[in-house]
Amino acid sequence: MSYFGSLWVDRRAFGCYNHIFMAKSDRTTGKKRTKKNSSKVAAVRAKKAFSSYKQAISYLFEKTDYEKEQHLRYNVTTFNLARMQKLLSLLGNPHKKIHTVHIAGTKGKGSTATMLAKMLESNGYKVGLYTSPHVVHLHERITVNSKMISDSQMLGLMNRMYAPIEKMSKTDPPTFFEIMTALAFMHFFDARVDIGVIETGMGGRLDSTNVIEPKVVGITSLSIDHQQQLGETIDSIAKEKAGIFKRGVPAITVQQEPEAMQVLRAHAATVKAPLSVTGSDIDFSHRFETSREDGPHTRICLTTPTSKFEHLRVPLHGTHQAINCGLALAMLDKLKASGYEIDNGKATEGLQKVSLPGRMEMICDDPRIMIDAAHNAASIRALIHAIGQNIPYDSMVVIFGCNSDKDVDGMLRQLQYGADKVVFTRSNSGKAMSGDDLAGMYTEICGKMCQTAVSLGEALQLARSAVSREDLICITGSFYLIGQAKARFQSDQALRTY
Repeated sequence: MSYFGSLWVDRRAFGCYNHIFMAKSDRTTGKKRTKKNSSKVAAVRAKKAFSSYKQAISYLFEKTDYEKEQHLRYNVTTFNLARMQKLLSLLGNPHKKIHTVHIAGTKGKGSTATMLAKMLESNGYKVGLYTSPHVVHLHERITVNSKMISDSQMLGLMNRMYAPIEKMSKTDPPTFFEIMTALAFMHFFDARVDIGVIETGMGGRLDSTNVIEPKVVGITSLSIDHQQQLGETIDSIAKEKAGIFKRGVPAITVQQEPEAMQVLRAHAATVKAPLSVTGSDIDFSHRFETSREDGPHTRICLTTPTSKFEHLRVPLHGTHQAINCGLALAMLDKLKASGYEIDNGKATEGLQKVSLPGRMEMICDDPRIMIDAAHNAASIRALIHAIGQNIPYDSMVVIFGCNSDKDVDGMLRQLQYGADKVVFTRSNSGKAMSGDDLAGMYTEICGKMCQTAVSLGEALQLARSAVSREDLICITGSFYLIGQAKARFQSDQALRTY
């Protein structure tokens, strides 16, 4: 059978076929996947624990979810790689049977991962993409060639995972994110992906995804975020992110603050991971321009000994996305140098197909309402700059909500430079700050007037009453808040269509 279950008849059978299941062919070994090879692995199906998708998802959501914890300790007890490794071992170690790349950082991880996945997909590879968190639907986190995992696939995987999860739950139960990560690895193996693009959750060193042996590692821009868990300084955060470096595995990062760069270089040297920096070790540049055909946009150039990309249009708005795009291109080039067949023209075609939910996404035209997942000070600053460059408006009303474990002070300081009016509200996260608390901080920091709303619906009413057709409403500060907004407008659209 081509898939594995909770119990293995012959675990040794898998050891000989770690890299056989590659769509098309393994570009580095020339081996082709065959039914004969896959049939050598037999699995025993456990009795179904769940008869419906709803039952399976309810079981999953009962598990400890650190994304929602109000006060979370970041240590080897809560974030335990040994626990993750045990779960994967009980599942046949699917992560060891797929090729992967690994991406960590403070902001831009999802954008970088998506751009890289699209470029690989356009080159004929079957690509798994694992990102977090999601905007509206849980299944956004796990895709194969841009197609989300289905309800039936999720149900099947949860049934196969049930026995190992229950076995571990007697002593050290796996968490929601650990289960989701293992589920992604299983799905990618089942789909026989050529490569999986894996984004870390929080941190890197202790992250559940840090069990893979990737082909290349990428570190996006670093800034202060999750300081209660990762530390109050940029160097402490860099240390956690650098924890995904592996011996001999090429690593690429972007220009960082000096303290962060020093930590990254030192850790790379310690583990003997060759580290390259776009704009320094790798020739990279970007410029903003406007044209009649493309409107406001950014173009980039990146040159290496094996690739040359000139005046490439970045598919997402903002200088920060140009930097993310450069990192994705550099990672693609490392794969090319290691034997992957990459056509730069096809990569460019794939890049132009990139779109991301929750990144400067316009969800309503009248009035104009945009959502963006900026959730730290650096991201808010980048968002304000990108809106100013790319979106014409007379006045901007910002609906803002965020979690208490963020750099709230820093986010509010950045918000004042772009928002003409602000409405503070609370998202549906258990860690969310109240609108009143945010408003009090904002007034104290900025000395500006603002409004509060008890719900997103009320915040939208206040914002709509304050804008004209030439104005812009921007909802930001939290994945939870923008997810609420997108779901709300999708529902409204469905009702109007019906």
